Amino acid sequence: QLQLVESGGGLVQPGGSLRLSCAASGFTLDYYAIGWFRQAPGKEREGVSCISSSGGRTNYPDSVKGRFTISRDNARNTVYLQMTSLKPEDTGHYYCAANLVGLECSLRPSPYRYWGQGTQVTVSS
Repeated sequence: QLQLVESGGGLVQPGGSLRLSCAASGFTLDYYAIGWFRQAPGKEREGVSCISSSGGRTNYPDSVKGRFTISRDNARNTVYLQMTSLKPEDTGHYYCAANLVGLECSLRPSPYRYWGQGTQVTVSS
C-alpha cells in the first residue's frame, strides 16, 4: 500500500523551530517530486515548499522563503521540512505530497498524486 506519513508537528512558540518529516512506505520516493502544503481553518491549501526528485530544484513562496528549508534523503525514503523563525501565521495542518513528474517542483496541489494525512503545527505563545 502506497503511503506517506508526516511527523514532527506540535506546539511551538513564535520564533521557534520544528522539523517535519515525510516518510514513504510501499514505494520509493526517488523518482517523485515532493511538496509540502499547509491548510489553516477556513483557508485554501497553500504550497510552502517543493523539491525535485534529484533535489536539485526547490521552490518556496515569499511567505516562508529564508525560514523554511526542504531537503530529501532518498536512502531513507524521507523528505524533511526544516522550519525556523516560526510565526503564528504558520499555524496549520501540514501535508506532504508526491508528484510522479519528478522534475516538476510545483507549489500548486494539482500535480500531486499521493498525499499524507498531515501533521498539525501550532505556533502560539
